[in-house]
Amino acid sequence: MYDIELSCIEFTEKLSSKSPTPGGGGAAALAGAVGAALCSMVGNLTIGKKKYAAVESEIIELTDRVNGYRRELLELVGKDAEVFEPLSKAYSLPKETEEEKARKDMIMEKCLNDACSVPVRIMEVCCEAIELVNEFAEKGSVLAVSDAACAASLLRSALQCASLNVYINTKSMKNRETADKINRYAGDMLAKYVPAAEAVFEKVSLKLMS
Repeated sequence: MYDIELSCIEFTEKLSSKSPTPGGGGAAALAGAVGAALCSMVGNLTIGKKKYAAVESEIIELTDRVNGYRRELLELVGKDAEVFEPLSKAYSLPKETEEEKARKDMIMEKCLNDACSVPVRIMEVCCEAIELVNEFAEKGSVLAVSDAACAASLLRSALQCASLNVYINTKSMKNRETADKINRYAGDMLAKYVPAAEAVFEKVSLKLMS
């Protein structure tokens, strides 16, 4: 299991090194986890305040949900590294004979599919979190509305970064039908949730500047 219990300094040092992991996928998952954590912060700053008693039960439920997303995204930091390792080894498999070529193609295809599965899941979880961001911005403590907008921005970035880790793997797939299906799915998530996150950011920005 890849060690995700690293300090910020240790993680960024590993990220900046020539080691292939952690990489863009892990960074995307971590950014998403930070975005989800900011949503939780807004929730926790709202719960227990008389001013927000009318929405407290809803905020508690939203905070519980987003805490689940935060925990899963942290797990995905490690999983992204785990699925990349077999792929990095597969690239160096021999292909001198037809038998070796066929074996390498088969292993590569499986590893590429596995390597796609984690960033796809990162995207899915970020989308689920983005669905909640506007609720935190609208109903959460006004003192933390900027944090809700920061959460939206981080989740959007995480979603987009994860998509690139999907596309770099589908680009190498031999099975173009599978690759195109994955690409369409990722594209649909981007088309819906990037504008949704940007709308929250813009709305909060305008409110703060007015």
